[in-house]
Amino acid sequence: MRSKALMDQEVIHRRRWWTLSVLCLSLVMIIVGNTVLNVALPTLVRELQATSTDLQWMVDAYALVFAGLLLTCGALGDRFGRKGALVAGLVIFGVASALSTLATTPGHLIVARAVMGAGAALVMPATLSILTNVFPPRERGRAIAIWAGLSGAGAAIGPIAGGWLLEHFWWGSVFLLNVPVVIAALLGGRWLVPTSRDPSEAPLDPVGATLSIVGLGALLYGIIEAPTHGWSSGTTIVAFIAASAVLFAFALWELKSDHPMLDLRYFRDRRFSTASGAITLVFFAMFGTFFLLTQYLQTVKGYSPFEAGLLTLPLALTLMLVAPQSARIVERFGVKRVVATGLSVVSLGLVILSTIGADSGYGILALSLVI
Repeated sequence: MRSKALMDQEVIHRRRWWTLSVLCLSLVMIIVGNTVLNVALPTLVRELQATSTDLQWMVDAYALVFAGLLLTCGALGDRFGRKGALVAGLVIFGVASALSTLATTPGHLIVARAVMGAGAALVMPATLSILTNVFPPRERGRAIAIWAGLSGAGAAIGPIAGGWLLEHFWWGSVFLLNVPVVIAALLGGRWLVPTSRDPSEAPLDPVGATLSIVGLGALLYGIIEAPTHGWSSGTTIVAFIAASAVLFAFALWELKSDHPMLDLRYFRDRRFSTASGAITLVFFAMFGTFFLLTQYLQTVKGYSPFEAGLLTLPLALTLMLVAPQSARIVERFGVKRVVATGLSVVSLGLVILSTIGADSGYGILALSLVI
């Protein structure tokens, strides 16, 4: 029995880079699934008569459910099996993607996007947990750097792929693209991804997960609906009050829980809170940029969907080149210097991007994306 276990470990070790390819394919798919929609927003206004509020919900429904379920789904994978969580997430994501192509109203697409977010919440933590389990400590940093680099590149690849599909097919093709990728990931995972779980089996926190989704949902509702109802309207004020109350209850619950979904005590560690804040700010800026940039390029500059996606390529190439080197850079210069420098560079790029107008040339845009 022991010799069989050792043999299994040897096979897993030999296949580790192939395993990483399946994990990265799954990860890139859910990241592309989030950003591919941006380039299709002007098309959805025409085809589904979507309002600006509808467009924001189409984008944010995915992110809201994904963020709210991420930690809980990670715990489910640790308890019941990470490979099973990966497979379940891929199936849910693929089915929801197929259903998105059948949407006839903005509401239908928003619901389908929310279900996609649930599938993505199962996939992402499973990929990282499996990666950590498969790679030995000496290679783990390099593997995580590749994983993170492709995650960032996937965010930039989405508009390019979506733009090409919109040029040649109908709007639903940007979602149908996920189906063959899901099938490929499932087939690869069947043979290359090992089964693993956390033997400690920490209890779940369904109350914390529910409070986080409700609180974040109320906050997003207030922000998204405010331009329609007015920032001082009763609807907006009630939404913000409800969000504050529910998120406060979430914080109290997590602090008192023996097994919290999100242990808020970690934020007492300055390094943890700084790193978490930096990641949040960077992704907030990046996804906000994609939401506005693809509409600017098509509506203001008159580019086609594919051209608009292609013009975001400098960001994708930069992420693919720089991100895999992040672990080595941190080892040489230290976390503080790297994080501070990275945030400063991102801020500079956003400042340059904020100066772009209707008559601006592409050079200044490309420079801001590279920075």
